[in-house]
Amino acid sequence: MNTIYGIKNCDTMKKALQWLDGRGVSYTFHDYKKQGIDSARLHAWSKAVGWKTLINTKGTTWRKLPPERQEFDTQSAAVQLMQEFPSLIRRPVLETATGQLLVGFDANLYASFYPQAENTP
Repeated sequence: MNTIYGIKNCDTMKKALQWLDGRGVSYTFHDYKKQGIDSARLHAWSKAVGWKTLINTKGTTWRKLPPERQEFDTQSAAVQLMQEFPSLIRRPVLETATGQLLVGFDANLYASFYPQAENTP
């Protein structure tokens, strides 16, 4: 089963969900702002794609952090910060049914993982 992680009211999330829905790709949605996110999953994601890929440094949550909170250089510190501030996690994070991890929304990338969905009206 595909699982997509993010925050419901995020514009990028809306685009990703619309893409999946429009092509009949089934998924479960996990709102990590409401449901939280466990450190084991964040550590696994960090090992798969790197913690720097997971942290959204362009959003308002990052900009509101004091400079000393923005300065860290370990996966454990990054995971702790993402758990404390789930809005820091780049959105969406899609775990495909085949175990791939897609971070952010790119229609072309999604289509490469769901080519059969492109033929769906």
